[in-house]
Amino acid sequence: MAEEVPLCPPPLAGSPPGPAEGPPGERGAAVVEFVFVSVLVVVLLLAVLQVAVYVHVRNVVTASAQEGARYAANADVDSSAGADHTVAVVARATSVQTAEGLVCSSVEDVDGSGLVLVVVRCSGSVPPLLAGLGNLLPVEVTGRAVKEAA
Repeated sequence: MAEEVPLCPPPLAGSPPGPAEGPPGERGAAVVEFVFVSVLVVVLLLAVLQVAVYVHVRNVVTASAQEGARYAANADVDSSAGADHTVAVVARATSVQTAEGLVCSSVEDVDGSGLVLVVVRCSGSVPPLLAGLGNLLPVEVTGRAVKEAA
């Protein structure tokens, strides 16, 4: 009978052990390390997405407050209509939930040079990606426009 040839050559001296030849305490460690790293990556991804949502909603609310102030600054429009217009613009641009979380007010104010301004102030919070976090991201913006003479 012929001599049997092994399928794999024996490991060379000084070479690292194969997968089944490692110390028994380290078997399965790659799975645990993958879980730890993947949880960290997912948390970082959610944090980056939340920052992007916050910046976007804040910019939309700022532009809407400015639009509401310009709307209320028209000669034939009451100055208090700017707040309602601002909430409507936010609802169209983002979501009704975001608009309902805002409290807006619109008043006339006189600046140092005697100009009558319509000032729209909005405050509220940005809804978080994870609903259990509550209202952690406050938003406070102001929009101003010069009131037209009647």
